[in-house]
Amino acid sequence: MDLRDYIRVLRRRWRFVALLTLLALCGATGASFLATAQYEAHTQFFVSTPAQGGNSDLLQGSSFTQQRVKSYADVVTSPAVLEPVIEGLDLAMTASVLANSVTAEAPVDTVLINVAVRSETPQLAMDIANGIGDSFAAVVADLERPPGGGESPVSISTVETATEPQSPITPNVRLNIALSLCLGLVVGVGAALLREILDAGVTSEEDVKSLTDASMLGGILFDPGAKSHPLIVQTDPHGGRAEAFRQLRTNLQFVAAANHPKSFVVTSSIPGEGKSTTACNLAITMAASGARVCLVEGDLRRPKAAEYLGLEAGVGLTTVLIGQAELSDVLQEWGDGHLFVLPSGELPPNPSELLGSSAMEKLLQQLEEEFDTVIIDAPPLLAVTDAAVLTRLADGAVVVVGSDKVNRDQLRKALGNLESVDGVLLGFVMNFISHRKTGAFDYYNYGYSARTDSPASRPPTMLPDPASKGARVSWNQ
Repeated sequence: MDLRDYIRVLRRRWRFVALLTLLALCGATGASFLATAQYEAHTQFFVSTPAQGGNSDLLQGSSFTQQRVKSYADVVTSPAVLEPVIEGLDLAMTASVLANSVTAEAPVDTVLINVAVRSETPQLAMDIANGIGDSFAAVVADLERPPGGGESPVSISTVETATEPQSPITPNVRLNIALSLCLGLVVGVGAALLREILDAGVTSEEDVKSLTDASMLGGILFDPGAKSHPLIVQTDPHGGRAEAFRQLRTNLQFVAAANHPKSFVVTSSIPGEGKSTTACNLAITMAASGARVCLVEGDLRRPKAAEYLGLEAGVGLTTVLIGQAELSDVLQEWGDGHLFVLPSGELPPNPSELLGSSAMEKLLQQLEEEFDTVIIDAPPLLAVTDAAVLTRLADGAVVVVGSDKVNRDQLRKALGNLESVDGVLLGFVMNFISHRKTGAFDYYNYGYSARTDSPASRPPTMLPDPASKGARVSWNQ
């Protein structure tokens, strides 16, 4: 993955990252406010040995003090020092419990001892720290008293008397929030990248490009009302999704300029990716530009095109293939005379054999002679072999990829089925694109208002067609 891949992942999964960061932030904030506040009081002791003679005695006394000052720091948390403090303040705890709240350290090459005491109340922290100062001096004096009696050669002086702390040392709400924010971002980004690596679903153009070099012809945004209103370009001709089909038609023009396909199959990897809806809307869009288009319902197992277009499907493709009717008898005109539909007809028991027959090949040749473009709505590639058989007869295939409907392994196998019959892959159409995952298809969100003077509302320019008696509309206008 390069930098652009990381940015793409974060753009796609930023909500997931934000959720984990928010959870970490809420957890740290809640823990901080629920935690018991701890106050810390500080005191400092100076350890000295009174000089008895000249400079030599003074140096020896100083060296003696530095050597033993670390041991004195350990004495601070001993029961001998803490028990008198507990008795003096009437605390309901043992010396070992109090020792957990007291820390003492002796900086290197000094005769100073720094003591810190933590408590739930600032007053108690101060009282314990000052009580330790009195008790500690007495214990050291007893420890260093000569065996024969007399005064201790070591003196403990309080350099800094403990004062009442003004704010708690813990919890540090600001620090906890800052750390949780950083931790949440790190965990969120890491989890997002892990999900991206483990996620086998196809949700974007980049996912498709990782499997093939074929062109991405267009992208159709998700519309929850598409099932009840499948003919988008008819029900909402000025909407963003209708414009996406017009963009798809334009992109197919460039493919046509390179490969000159007269007929192509519209299929998908698995059911439910919207291939029939795409085929119908694409056929309507092409016909609207003036091209003579024939939509063939090549799905002889679960035909939907005739139902979407409101046509009778009792006679059609199978009727012609078994020789019970002529093509002209079963073709049904739809719209303004540029779109003709060949429904499925009666569903046969052997669809694959029928679609791969010589009769189907001759029929497709006849359709290519009579129409500018022939679009075949075929079954999914993985479900049955029908689509692969039809692609071998036609000039190519357009594969519809349903976002979050198909995974990479399924799409890879579908492409393998096309390759096994030497089928030509014209390109892909990304369907059901989420509005938050448009990516390269953001421009499909551009809104068009219904204006009577707009190019879409004006009749197309009629150009003479030498191959017909009348006039046709140029697809390349």
